[in-house]
Order: sequence, then structure tokens, then C-alpha cells
Amino acid sequence: MLYRVYLNKENLQRFKQLLVEESPRPGSLQISWDQLKTARWGEVVHLLIESFPGRLAWEVTHDIFAKMNQAELCLRVQMELNDKLRKYRLHLMNEYSTLWNRTAWPGNHMDFFYQDLHREETFLPCLLLPRKPQGRQPKAVVLQGVAGVGKTSLAKKVVLEWAENKFYAHKLWNAFYFCCQEMDQLDEQSFAELIAHKLSGSRALASKIISKADQLLLLFDGFEELTSTLIDRPEDLSADWSQKVPWSVLLTSLLSKRMLPGATLIIFLRFTSWKNLNPFLKCPSLITLTGFSVPERSRYFRTYFRNKSEADEALGFVMGNTILFSMCQVPVICWMVCSCLKQQMERGANLLHTFPNATAVFVYFLSSLFPTRVRDIFNKTHQEQLKGLCSLATEGMWERRWVFNKRDLNLARLDKTDVETFLSVNIFRRVVGDKDLYTFAHLSFQEFSAVLYVLCFPRRLRNFHVLDRFRVLRLIAHPGRKRNHLAQMALFLSGLLNDTCALAVEQVFRCKVSLGNKKKWLEVAAQPHECDPPTPHHGVPQLFNCLHEIWEEVFVSQILNNCRKAALVNSRSKDVQVSAFCLKFCRRLQELELTITLIIAKASRRSPHPLPASGPEGSERCYLWWQDFCSVFRTHESLEVLAVTNSTMDPDSVKVLSTALKHPHCKLQKLIFRHVSPLVLNETLIRVLVENQYLRYLEIQDTECLVLSAWDHTLRIPACPPTAKPSLVHLEDGGASGLEEHSRVPWAPRLPVEGSPPPASFLCVAPPTDDGILSREVLQHLGAIRGRGQG
Repeated sequence: MLYRVYLNKENLQRFKQLLVEESPRPGSLQISWDQLKTARWGEVVHLLIESFPGRLAWEVTHDIFAKMNQAELCLRVQMELNDKLRKYRLHLMNEYSTLWNRTAWPGNHMDFFYQDLHREETFLPCLLLPRKPQGRQPKAVVLQGVAGVGKTSLAKKVVLEWAENKFYAHKLWNAFYFCCQEMDQLDEQSFAELIAHKLSGSRALASKIISKADQLLLLFDGFEELTSTLIDRPEDLSADWSQKVPWSVLLTSLLSKRMLPGATLIIFLRFTSWKNLNPFLKCPSLITLTGFSVPERSRYFRTYFRNKSEADEALGFVMGNTILFSMCQVPVICWMVCSCLKQQMERGANLLHTFPNATAVFVYFLSSLFPTRVRDIFNKTHQEQLKGLCSLATEGMWERRWVFNKRDLNLARLDKTDVETFLSVNIFRRVVGDKDLYTFAHLSFQEFSAVLYVLCFPRRLRNFHVLDRFRVLRLIAHPGRKRNHLAQMALFLSGLLNDTCALAVEQVFRCKVSLGNKKKWLEVAAQPHECDPPTPHHGVPQLFNCLHEIWEEVFVSQILNNCRKAALVNSRSKDVQVSAFCLKFCRRLQELELTITLIIAKASRRSPHPLPASGPEGSERCYLWWQDFCSVFRTHESLEVLAVTNSTMDPDSVKVLSTALKHPHCKLQKLIFRHVSPLVLNETLIRVLVENQYLRYLEIQDTECLVLSAWDHTLRIPACPPTAKPSLVHLEDGGASGLEEHSRVPWAPRLPVEGSPPPASFLCVAPPTDDGILSREVLQHLGAIRGRGQG
């Protein structure tokens, strides 16, 4: 309010008189003449802001200037507010416009580059669209993804787009970005104070903006740092945005819409934090950030390795290890893998021998970062530095902490020089806005360091001396990293149990893997334990992923020898490869429940590129893994039950499965299909009923069969002699009215051979139509078959 130069003594006195006459407003205090009688302009301004908090001070000033016919000063009051908002936008543009031209990590590595995906052009305009036709715009949007997938970059991109008036330009939004790691360290503050701080201290503008809650766009990044501090007692929350409260109370009040219910929230977090956040949000829109797609990963490799033969070699190796290839969806890990492979290729190393698993890549990469010189001056060795770093990482993993303060560093025996060393080599990074808070440059660094501590320095653990059953189960019981924050740590731990990988650790880090903890892991993993059921996103048991990472047949066979039942969901190439590897060691497997939604079409022989840069995941490599998977039906004599549920299969994969089921050594007795696509039950698979001499039971539910002629042929095979017990096809109407009795069709399979079990009942549940009644075509066809059979 620098208007003194525009006011003479008479105008100042007139301003004071009108200010005294100003009627009190909600939340304001009356100013007396005694307070203003001898006050100078600076003192008047102080009284104004103190008595009329926030926006009210500017509104009162504007009204008084209007009464004084000071049109120019009225305009200046309005411009002052608008000018601060303009400066805020310019500040954001200056800060974030170079976001894609620099990187905080890995810093001085000249071969690191961003791959411009051009996704934002199509993704950002859809971010806040209604999720249903004629629905409302979501008031809370949650974007989740693994660490390093680009959540922070996207958050800052949204803010930059808003500052440039490109993000939903028709909306009168005011956007504010909050780094939760930084906010969590603040003392009690009001929401108005936080916004004012963003606006260079302008409380008036902050109040004006907050008063229009429906125009607020709030972005919270790094939310996983705060999920343990949310307040679950409604009575502790606050609706007053001017009240000073702890950050946890303020954040929970915003999330639950107790405070500013009209504001729009965009939250960025990791998968493992969603279950903690979900109870506080009302009807959120959930979006998953996937990182690099398969074609984008291939393009990144081909761009990094400019030499085509080198690119083919590196890409071929990585695609052959689907666990490692899936990690490359994270851009910085994709670069890290490229960098590590190139270094070894330049040395003439055999990639398969050097990197027996994904963990080995991290062994070599992190060893290249870690300082190896002995610090004689401070009497601290490389080993002591490593122990301190790994101790810090381990405590953080068990306690779900990713940000560390001075106290944490002291407990880990890391001094200032150690911290500066780790910062310089990009193992650590400072939390934005605070010099005394640190985190690992990437979560995988913390996960790997924690595993080194568990396996190599077990006697140094303060809260965890040996791998006990409870912690081993925490590592392997859950299906994947989206639900288990220890999943990647479990993979690294398993990888270090590989002898080749353990030898590399001993050579580069100069520490040995603890045989005691390796034995404990084997004992616990070999025992039967309850695992969460598979889902389309977590299709393979975490134990299978771990065993694939170990990649030692003797070790794996000991653990899976007593496995009797497996439930698998194959939706990615990784699921097929891991399942095929582990199933061959389940020699006593009796039941297999399979869901498959992956296209495994055989690659065209005419394709000139054995490693396509684009296209579906179903490749020649995946087709071979599927053949290995199906080979268990002829090699595992104890396998008696196969249930295929909720599946879509292409003709090539059905053919491979059918061939395996028709093999003379396949002793499957019970075959079940539930909710499968019509293409699954094609003529090739139906022939299994005729050619498999052991099959005794068939069940088909909620499945449309398009090849009725094949069923006709199968069901019309001449009946067995009277001495053989006839089988039945049991047709159910699914409960439709008017079809009370069940139709039974005589059916006789191929004559049993000596030693095979006698035929038993076959159950076929025909598909109902949308209204629950069997289609007339199906009923007529089955009736004709029944008539011929009875005749």
C-alpha cells in the first residue's frame, strides 16, 4: 500500500475520518479516532491490516478511495493485487520452464537424456475430465506410479501449463504446488499463510484467492512421505483456513473436504500409499502412470546405443530377462541399465555371464558410484561408510521411511563428510527446500543398500539380528510392488542369493553374503504359507518372482518340490516367463488355475526385425515361454486339474495348449472353463475331449461356443459297449424361467486303454443371453444333438 506519494495532508486526514466511519465487517475490528489522530500513513496501513485481516484491508481501502473520488488510486489498489498474481505466474515459468533441460540426478553423467514422449499434449487435457458420460468433473485426482516413473515431473508440468495459461485455460483456476516432504517439516501454520508465502507474503491476495475455493487447484507431490501422519479423528480437523494447525491436520482437513470443499486436488503418490489415502477421499479419480511402454523402452535403447548391432545385443539381452525389462519402464533405470550394459560390452564381457539376473546390474552400477578410497585422515574405511549407508537404508525400509534427518544419520554413524560424499556421487540427494533432510537419489538405491545390510552385515542390525520367519514372509507373501513396499527389496535379496551375483558383491563391495540368512530364507520359503490371491495386476506370486531372480535350479527345486496347487494370472510377458521357469520345478503339482489375457501370437517369419521396436508384447520369445509353460501338462504326471478362468486367448496360444493336453503323457482328469472368450473353445481344443484318454470331467460355464459343429461331432461319437459306464454332458439353463429340468445328453468318450481311469461325468453349462435365458439357437442345436444321442 505505497500510496503516500499520492495523498496530501488533507487527503490523509479525510482518509482517516472515513476509516473511522467505516462499519465493522465480519472478522474485522473497529478503529477509533484516538488510534488514527496522530498516525502517519505507515501506521495507518499497519492498523488497516491488523483490524481488517487479509483481503478486507484492500477492500476497505478501495471503498474509501472511491468515496474520495480517487479513481486512479482505486485502480492502483486493484492492480496491486493482480500484479502479485502475475509475478507468481512469472516465477513459476522461470522455475519450471527449464525442467526438461536439466536433471537433479544423475547430474554430471553426460550420456543421460530425457526421451520426449509428447504424452502431455494428449494426457493433460484429459486429466480432469469426468470419468463417466454426463458425469461431473472430479474434485480429487490421484496419480499413482512406482518411484521414478515421472510423478514429480508431471506435477511441475501441470503447474507450468497453468502459469502459461494452457492448462484448462477456460477455468479461472489458481494453482499451487506443495512438496509434501518439505511441508511435513513446517511448524503450525494456517492455509492462508501457506498460500501467502507462495505469493511473496501477500495475505490480501491469498485471502482473495482462498475465498473462491472452487477456483483453487492444489497439487500435492511426494504424498507417501505423509501417509502415516494423517488424522483419523474428525473432531480434530479444521474448517477454518485462517487457523494455525499442524501440517497433518491441515492436509487431512483438505483431503476430507472439511476445509475448502470446493477446491480441486491432484495428488501424486506411489502405489503402496494408496490404501492409506483412500479412506480420506470422496469419489476420487484414480490414474496410473506407467512410465515407458514396451516400444518406448525399445526406442530408448536404440537411441542410446547408436550402433545398431550394439543396440540389438543390449535389447535382446534385456528382453530376455523380463524382470529387468519391466524395471526399465522407469526412465532413470532404463538409462542406468543402458549405461551399465554399455560399460561391460566395451570390455568385451559376456552379458549373460556377467548379469545372471536383474540384481547383478544394480551391483555393478552402484559399485561404480560408491567411493572406494580409504579415508585415512578421518580413520574411516570404505567398509565403515558402506555399513553406515546400508544401516540407514535398512531401518528406513522396515519402518517405511524414505527421508532422513540429522538424528537418523548420527544413529547410522554417518558424519557430515560421509553425507557430502554420497551427495557428490548421487547416492543421496537433499530434500527440496531443506538442507538437513536427505533421501536416496532413487528408491532402488535404498532397497539395494538395505539388502546388503541384511545379508552381509547381520550383526550390525539394531532391531533385526537375523532373518526371521515374520520378515521373510513380509518380503515374499504379497504378490507385487504395487501392494508391498518390500517387493523390490525381496527381489534384490533373492538375486544376491545367486552364487554368481554373490561373488560379484564380494569382489566389488568386499563383503560376503551371510550363509545363515540364506539358509533361513530357504527354510521359510519352502514352508507352505498363505498368499494373497492373484489379480490381473499381480498375476504371479511374489515367491515365483524371487525364485526366478535366484535362477539356481537346485535351490528353486527345494522350495517348490511340495507345491500342490498354483493360481496364476498371465497378463504380461514377465508372468509367462516367470511361471514357465517355476512350474517345471513343481513336480508334485496337482491343480493349476490359470487366467491368461496376453496375446501370444507367434511372430511372423517374414518380419525382418527379430526385435521389433514396437508392436504387442506377444513375440517369438514369449511364444517359446508359453510352450515351456504348457509342457508341464505332459511332464507332471501328478497334475490332474486345470481351470481356465476369465481368459482371452489367441489361436496360436490355444493351439499350443491343445497340443499339450492331447499329448499321450498328459494325465489331466478334470478340465474347467469359466468366463473365457469364444475363441478359446475352438475345434482344436474341443478335440482334446476325444484324444485325451485320461480326461474324466469337463465343465464349461458362462462361455459362448462359436464352433457348434465341432461339439456336434464330438458328442456324436459312437457309444461305448454296455460294459462301459456312459458319460453325460450336463446342460444347465443358468436359472432361466420356463426351463426347469436339466437336459442330459448321452455321450461316450474314446474307449479307455488299459490302466486309465473309467469315464465320469462331463458338465457343460451353456451360456445365457443378456436377460439370463439360453439363446434359441443354442437350445435348438443342443436339442438336436440330444435327439440323435437318444436315438
